[in-house]
Amino acid sequence: MTTERYEFFAAVQGYLDNAARVIDLPPHVGLILSQPKNELICHFPVRMDNGEVRLFKGYRIQHNNLLGPYKGGIRYHETVSLDDLKALASMMTWKCALMNIPFGGAKGGIKFNPRAHSKTELMRVTRRFTHALGSNIGPEYDIPAPDVGTNGQIMVWMMDTYMNTVGHFDKNAQRRVVTGKTLSSGGSAGREKATGQGLVHCIVEWAEDHHFNLEGATCVLQGVGNVGSHAAMLLAKLGVSILAIGDHTGYRFNPDGFNPHRLSDHVRTRGSIEGYPTGQPITREEFFATKADIFIPAALENQVGEAEAKALNVKLVAEGANGPVNPFGEKILQDRGIEILPDVLANSGGVTVSYYEWTQNKRSESWELEEVDEKLERAMKSTFKRVLSFAREKDIDMRTAAYALALERLREVYAERDIFP
Repeated sequence: MTTERYEFFAAVQGYLDNAARVIDLPPHVGLILSQPKNELICHFPVRMDNGEVRLFKGYRIQHNNLLGPYKGGIRYHETVSLDDLKALASMMTWKCALMNIPFGGAKGGIKFNPRAHSKTELMRVTRRFTHALGSNIGPEYDIPAPDVGTNGQIMVWMMDTYMNTVGHFDKNAQRRVVTGKTLSSGGSAGREKATGQGLVHCIVEWAEDHHFNLEGATCVLQGVGNVGSHAAMLLAKLGVSILAIGDHTGYRFNPDGFNPHRLSDHVRTRGSIEGYPTGQPITREEFFATKADIFIPAALENQVGEAEAKALNVKLVAEGANGPVNPFGEKILQDRGIEILPDVLANSGGVTVSYYEWTQNKRSESWELEEVDEKLERAMKSTFKRVLSFAREKDIDMRTAAYALALERLREVYAERDIFP
């Protein structure tokens, strides 16, 4: 975590303000989008395996549903806070608007460390949280998905709890109350790798635009969870070598490159890169100073501040996480001529395939992996080209361009629907 103190939601609002000026957004639309529609906080008791009862604090932030049902992940992490979730919920609004997905933005979570709990405790926490949310979520109202600290199994528990506690005669139609489920319980082929795959599509488009050959290129990767591990495996197929890796347990360097498949298996088993047998331990400072072509921050927000931005020795920063580069770091990277593929574009593959999953559930269909992959590639590449073209037309950075295009869509709908009553 960087040493700079900043508010995540305020940083995202800063990006919004910059984009609003580019497209001359009506003040009342900016005002509406400046705060979430709903901020839900609940406290609920859960009995631990040893019989102790603990009180947990859960959140669900519903930012905007102008374009469709609220949509956003559920985060289980000890740093979960209202400010962060407000920022993340608003970013989901921009992602869906940018990708032309008929969803709005939301985010939720519970402030605790899931790694410190057994599977049965996680199940009870999840079910009790879902019960506490009650009808504040729903397949046509608010649709959760996995995020940091959660996965397909947790989504299945949420789905099952909702189906069995909220009264519906068409219970099986309610499985689309969440996305990111396991395949056997109604999930979509390609969903698990979707965020990492969308990120790689953006990197490929950037490389083609810059006449940069990815074969033989090098990468530094922070965060080897779902997004980072899949991005690493897909990049390896393109000939990109992962020289340095890092997560909350430390950092490692291997001049010959890490095997992304073995690394993914290790992290899946151990929960982190700790104890990985190859590569040499390095400091955080050495990690960020590692010379490479691409840096992928795929961990948590606020990882790249002034010191990290000054140390980075890369051509491209591709944001796999949400908000990994803070405004202080971004300014330095821009001054140094290091390009940034912004999160609202680069990691939007996850919500895109979540929409495909929701659609399949709604139609009682199951698409082949090839169809999902083809749709995702087409969506990511076309959106990348729109953002790049707009950025060059207006002479602005790609983050501002992505926000501006999202706001243009929201502005148009607000102009047509106006304000009720």
